Amino acid sequence: MFGLGMPELIIVLVIILIIFGAGKMPEIGAGIGKGIRNFKKGVSSDDEQIENTNKEKKKEE
Repeated sequence: MFGLGMPELIIVLVIILIIFGAGKMPEIGAGIGKGIRNFKKGVSSDDEQIENTNKEKKKEE
């Protein structure tokens, strides 16, 4: 995963904890989760549009 091992991830998490504090961590996690969910929805809807376009082109041939 981007060349990051467990020690690097722990260091990043500790730095984030120091900067934002423990109180903000649930909000940050929820925001990241929503962002990932929206990204996946966007990718899957693009895939569906591509498949539909390909099916329409095959029907025209």
